[in-house]
Amino acid sequence: MPAADGDARTVRADGSGLVGVASPLLITAARVIVTCPGRNFVTLKIETDQGVYGIGDATLNGREMAVVAYLNDHVCPLLIGRDARRIEDTWQLLYRGSYWRRGPVTMRAIAAVDVALWDIKGKALGAPLHELLGGRSRDRVMVYGHANGADIEETVDAVGRYIDLGYQAIRAQTGVPGLTNAYGVGRGEMHYEPADASLPTETVWDTRRYLTHVPKLFQRLRDTYGPEPRLLHDGHHRMTPQEAARLGKSLEPYDLFWLEDATPAENQEAFRLVRQHTTTPLAVGEVFNTIWDCKDLIQEQLIDYIRTTIVGAGGLTHLRRIADFAAVWGVRTGCHGATDLSPVTLGAAVHFDAWVPNFGIQEYMRHTEATDAVFPHDYRFGAGFLIPGDRPGHGVDIDEALAARYPYDPRQLPIARLTDGTLWNW
Repeated sequence: MPAADGDARTVRADGSGLVGVASPLLITAARVIVTCPGRNFVTLKIETDQGVYGIGDATLNGREMAVVAYLNDHVCPLLIGRDARRIEDTWQLLYRGSYWRRGPVTMRAIAAVDVALWDIKGKALGAPLHELLGGRSRDRVMVYGHANGADIEETVDAVGRYIDLGYQAIRAQTGVPGLTNAYGVGRGEMHYEPADASLPTETVWDTRRYLTHVPKLFQRLRDTYGPEPRLLHDGHHRMTPQEAARLGKSLEPYDLFWLEDATPAENQEAFRLVRQHTTTPLAVGEVFNTIWDCKDLIQEQLIDYIRTTIVGAGGLTHLRRIADFAAVWGVRTGCHGATDLSPVTLGAAVHFDAWVPNFGIQEYMRHTEATDAVFPHDYRFGAGFLIPGDRPGHGVDIDEALAARYPYDPRQLPIARLTDGTLWNW
């Protein structure tokens, strides 16, 4: 006889039958926590009547308080009294039930709820997140770090430091002669946070200079370190399709792991032109929110890696659908993992990466010591890989007392203008 709606029945150790009925995990509270241990993070904590709680990340860099308002005013009241185990139904409620679907604010709010509910389910069952997803497909997750420099020599040195740390894959960015405050040139060696002021700072961009300069960087990197390191580069949506095709073609001799965000992807068809002219692997997706943002890119095999994130794409529930769809077309995952995502998202991502069959790579920008203290976690780094822990749930918690010592600090991302003053893609 099937279990009644809301029942959770357990199976005997020998699998011979159903015994016992567990009561529902009713949600009693949903609270938003904003903290700034070096940069702003938005965390949702969901509590249940059985004392089990879960946390999810809702951070939207530079627009954090928009998500806070959406959660407080429209999402949290819906959760009270719901069964925390009904993850799929809750996801559908928050996506379909609002009528106004998609978008970065809505999907981050949904993601925070979704990840918190997966965390609760893992804790209630005493199982780490990857076990709930179907078990590991791999023992460890290859990651890439960010090597930046004001000029080519600084970037070459920075790549060497990452190699010394054991990284097998490194994203390389360099300043461009004649341009100040170039994208990707961080203010520290291991931590890069571009959101730097309460109102956007302005930078200047010249694509022609960039296209001439970047191939010189990768020639130097290959001359210095040989063919073994996996090298990546981010164009940050700054090129037209034709310019992106030119860059991809010029980088072919240096065997890049991928060229990321070569051109804006609002027009998915634009990648067809890039694809026709270069064999350099293409990656895109950190700004995507749903499967519809990348459907044509995947189905037409116009990209090699899909970079949507757990927090950006509505949580684990929706990202699994994107990944499964991508697998049909030979596209692999490469989830965004910059420091504008809290350790909660990174922890959940490492479990997702350990499970997902069509895994490619995981971005890993190290958080500050203060951030790691606020968000204690059990994932760990070793020899170029992240290894998920075995704690129930996603293995990341929040120290609320410590978080309260770091109040919200308004920061926005920069903007870019061409040399003639035209506003461009930052």
